[in-house]
Amino acid sequence: MLEKTTRVNYLFDFYQPLLTPKQQSYMDMYYREDYSLGEISELLQVTRQAVYDNIRRTETMLESYEKKLRLYDKFQKRAAILEKMDHSAEDSEIKAFIHQLQELE
Repeated sequence: MLEKTTRVNYLFDFYQPLLTPKQQSYMDMYYREDYSLGEISELLQVTRQAVYDNIRRTETMLESYEKKLRLYDKFQKRAAILEKMDHSAEDSEIKAFIHQLQELE
């Protein structure tokens, strides 16, 4: 479950601008602020089922965006390459450049 939550949070980070404000709000409350479906439904005065449906639909959209654009996949691959470079680099100047690149991610 934690792995799914981490993945959805990354996908949300990458693709949030493509979502509607309502979708952004539901996802933010559920995944970042750790609100329950019941708490969100009370706050927004909608049914628990409406919250659940919106979140599941949005998760599907995020996965669809990732399938097409692959931003998260590329991010993971870059991070792995930078980690390998950092471990194998001996020159301190090169290590400094690697750390600058890691900070950009």
